[in-house]
Amino acid sequence: MVITVPATSANLGPGFDTLGLALNLRNEIEVKKAEYTTIEIYGENAEYLKTLKRNYFVDIFNDIYKNLTGKTDNFSFKFNNKIPLSRGLGSSSAVIVAAITAAYEMAQIPYKKDKIINMALNYEPHPDNITPATLGGFCVSKLRKNKVYFLKKFIPTSLRAVIIIPNKPVSTARSRNTLKTHYALKDVVTNISSTAMITAAFFSEKFDILKYIVEDKIHQENRMKILPELFKIREIALREGALMSTLSGSGSTFFNLAYKDDAYNIYSALKDNFKDFNVKILYFDNIGVKVYN
Repeated sequence: MVITVPATSANLGPGFDTLGLALNLRNEIEVKKAEYTTIEIYGENAEYLKTLKRNYFVDIFNDIYKNLTGKTDNFSFKFNNKIPLSRGLGSSSAVIVAAITAAYEMAQIPYKKDKIINMALNYEPHPDNITPATLGGFCVSKLRKNKVYFLKKFIPTSLRAVIIIPNKPVSTARSRNTLKTHYALKDVVTNISSTAMITAAFFSEKFDILKYIVEDKIHQENRMKILPELFKIREIALREGALMSTLSGSGSTFFNLAYKDDAYNIYSALKDNFKDFNVKILYFDNIGVKVYN
């Protein structure tokens, strides 16, 4: 069995822990029954991951598989990673979603994707990444009483993502430590209205309005101070035609939404100004986690 799962960009500015979308940058994992458990890792952060005593995917997979079957079978795992770690592209959510899905597949037990999303909450309490990783597309998620409620919208092929990945990681824990504990009512209202408008823009495909309504007063500015170059990235991207330019998750990656005809100009300008950073033009993913048997 081969399972692939997309990277995600969450928050999208004001939609803190609520909004997310899937990018066509996918991890691929091959799982086979075997006489002994073996693990091979290639791609992004492979050398670092090989030094860890435990493999997060394998631990989750074994836990779910045993719960489903009552067995502790051996498997070979081969990872081809495209999603970098600690860059705000949903690497941990991708691992969690793929591991749970793989366990159900190898146990040959039917499942629905909403089951995967809600099981993933046991490992990741925020649904903004796990939902698009599972479903693909643009997703709005709400967590209530340990259940995720969500809506998905397919992202049209007329759009592209231009992402810029700095050469410095930012851990989610460090990024969350920059957040305030109290917010002014007017700032909260700004985020509520911005999040509502972004959601409406995606579902109605009125993307031109995004450049006027993406405003965040809760988290972005403080998080961006960890890596001041991010302010310049946003300025350049918007100047070159980005429809929205936001911190991806907790960073350090910056996400830019653009029409496909404007994507190369944004890519070129960012490449020229940040030669040590990795700039990519990506399609959006509307499938989510996918299995090939």
